[in-house]
Amino acid sequence: MDGTLVDSTTGVIGAWETFAETYSGLDIQNILSSAHGVRTVDNLRKYCGLTSEAELEKEVARFEQAIVASSTANGRKGITLLPGVRSIIDELAPGKNNPKPCWAIVTSATHAYASAALKIGGIPIPDAFVTAEDVTQGKPYPDPYLLGAQKCGVSPGKCLVVEDAPSGVASGLAAGCAVIGLITSHTKEQMEAERPTYLVENLSSVSMKMGANGGIDVVINID
Repeated sequence: MDGTLVDSTTGVIGAWETFAETYSGLDIQNILSSAHGVRTVDNLRKYCGLTSEAELEKEVARFEQAIVASSTANGRKGITLLPGVRSIIDELAPGKNNPKPCWAIVTSATHAYASAALKIGGIPIPDAFVTAEDVTQGKPYPDPYLLGAQKCGVSPGKCLVVEDAPSGVASGLAAGCAVIGLITSHTKEQMEAERPTYLVENLSSVSMKMGANGGIDVVINID
């Protein structure tokens, strides 16, 4: 979701700056280079040394609330849609009326934060919606995308994943899905290292149309 549909970079930076006031010694630049696409609960375990489940639950909520609050602080641009997203969402939104979901959002964000970010971006929440709380093991493990395919009622081999983070590409491939990698939050070299099926700059290089059979027809423009 973040880095694929919406850009919340300014809010994420602000949230880590807020947490650096509580947890001394945080190397924010190092964290930003590897934490994207990973569940907040896993990042807080790794970088803040939190082990108590009760404390983790409280701090996850505080961190993701800080993303939203920080995204517009001090003149920051807020949470915005990424290129190419609006036309794809407008095309796919009517799929909610299909007998079974034809698209899903599978995110490492919590349900509360993902719902808030999507609302800000004007993106409807699909019937197939997988968030951090829905899996025991998040990305790069295959569990999130396996659950997403299950919610759509199809095998993973019939799914096309769109990802902007190396951990997400690894998750999609491990689940048995084809993966479009986007160069929106990581370098081309970082994304190429995970060997996505396709690699493009952003979703402006991709068009999607509802298919007659209830699926989605996808065209990828590769330079």
